Amino acid sequence: MDIRKLLTKDRVVFDLKGETKGEIIENLIDILIEDNIIKDKNMFKEAVFKREKEFSTGIGNGVGIPHGKSEAVSEAAIAFGISKDGVDFDSMDGKLTHLIFLIAVPEKSDDIHLKALSYISRRLMHNEVRQALMEAKTYDDIIEAF
Repeated sequence: MDIRKLLTKDRVVFDLKGETKGEIIENLIDILIEDNIIKDKNMFKEAVFKREKEFSTGIGNGVGIPHGKSEAVSEAAIAFGISKDGVDFDSMDGKLTHLIFLIAVPEKSDDIHLKALSYISRRLMHNEVRQALMEAKTYDDIIEAF
């Protein structure tokens, strides 16, 4: 998978603001709205939070991967943000989350969100990748970390 097709330079925030999981997710959704990926904020937000109610996407080790599949999404995309302070993401390990990847896919897409989830989570199992992402200053640093 070529992460650059889903995660572009315009979809990255190096100092993601928000004190709650909800605020963080909303801020990442706004990035995809600005990039014309999401057509209806409330519809997509509903899909993401429905998934969060089923099982938290805070996978531990400071990583969160919220995702949603919705008719409000025009094409598959990822928004990524680094929360310097960290946020409570109901993670499995109970620790704060710093690296948040929001995956958005159209309702009628194949299994691209599963491939993206797998790709990201496999790489983020490695401490050196997480550390490189936390220290990233540019989009190229992020791509290099992967």
